[in-house]
Amino acid sequence: MAVVVVAGGGWAGCAAAYSAALAGAQVILLEKTDLLLGTGLVGGIMRNNGRFTAAEELRAMGGDDFFQLVERVARHRNLNFPGHNHATLYDVTRIEPVVRKALLQLGVDVRLQAHAVGVVKKGGEISEVYTAQGKNIPGDVFIDATGTAGPVKNCTRYGFGCAMCILRCPTFGPRVSITARAGVPEIVAGEGFPQFEALSGSCKLEKRSLAPWLVAELEEKGVLVIPLPPEVQKKEILSRKACQQYNLAEFAANLILLDTGQAKLMTPYMPLAVLRTIKGFEEARFADPYSGGKGNSVRFMAMAPCDDALRVEGIENLFCAGEKTGLLVGHTEAMITGFLAGHNAVRRLAGKEPLVLPEETCSGDLIAFMHREMKTEEGLKKKYTFSGSVYFQRMQERGLYSTDVELIHARVAGAGLKGVFKQKILK
Repeated sequence: MAVVVVAGGGWAGCAAAYSAALAGAQVILLEKTDLLLGTGLVGGIMRNNGRFTAAEELRAMGGDDFFQLVERVARHRNLNFPGHNHATLYDVTRIEPVVRKALLQLGVDVRLQAHAVGVVKKGGEISEVYTAQGKNIPGDVFIDATGTAGPVKNCTRYGFGCAMCILRCPTFGPRVSITARAGVPEIVAGEGFPQFEALSGSCKLEKRSLAPWLVAELEEKGVLVIPLPPEVQKKEILSRKACQQYNLAEFAANLILLDTGQAKLMTPYMPLAVLRTIKGFEEARFADPYSGGKGNSVRFMAMAPCDDALRVEGIENLFCAGEKTGLLVGHTEAMITGFLAGHNAVRRLAGKEPLVLPEETCSGDLIAFMHREMKTEEGLKKKYTFSGSVYFQRMQERGLYSTDVELIHARVAGAGLKGVFKQKILK
């Protein structure tokens, strides 16, 4: 059977593996750590703003069963917080085994602590990847879902210390780009490229370190907005957030807590000594990142040059997903690119032309718009997400944003994409 090898087990890699398996391929998923989902283990926000529309598009295109995994561990639904409506918060402490089990049941060969660090090429194709553990894994098509954050040397070179602790570079090794190892010149951060240093959009507080009354209120309501004294507000750091959808004045003027299993603190910078001066937080400590007082999130270090079908330029059998595709932010965005990359990997195995999602869908429009904008100097300064900032504004202007599920599904059907990701391409 034809083999698709996916490097990187975050939301994008898991979605790519799931999609390729649905399409009929044998799939090997390589993840360098001992847990799947990457920063999905600390995120937990779905369906906020335009992500509602995007999630329903993916469900209509055949990703419904995958989205149901999130619904199974949802703690709160239809939640509003500053600048964001109808959000679902999933439990970050429960999601990983649910996704892992679903992949295994689908027949995906999930290999943890399998750090892909190099490739073997034959002509213009990759024939194998090899791991830091000395294993060679042959395949027919490969997907790079290795992300763009880290390694630690970049966090200290371009920022002020690494806080993307879920990547756990010191324990499991630094991120390695399959695209770069294949000899493809990447879009690389550095001189003249403004996107390498940003502050994390949030951090996690250990619930047991907070006042019981505060935890009880948070778990009941799902969100708390606690005004901050003027002397501790830091409005000037909002523009440096990696997640620009949270570049809103409310996120500087208040402590905004979301219940994702842990207490998700929606601020990029909050020294512990300052946080503990606030009522209910006197004994607070960070659960993730442990360096939460720094709040650094050095991302978008190296992205793959790819087309709107997510084919990587220069290597005939390499696709990419997630942040490797460009300046995308978010779980939903990772899932959509993952499903497209996985599906197109199998289409290539079958000798079919790759699928490009049409721009009358927000999913296709986001990919095409981002790739066009990244060719401009101004576009490289921005982040692209369904949930806010420049792209959510575009969604609204183009009439792509909707919470009408029937309308969204009808639009997908009208584009000829109903159930496309459930089609068995290899039989």
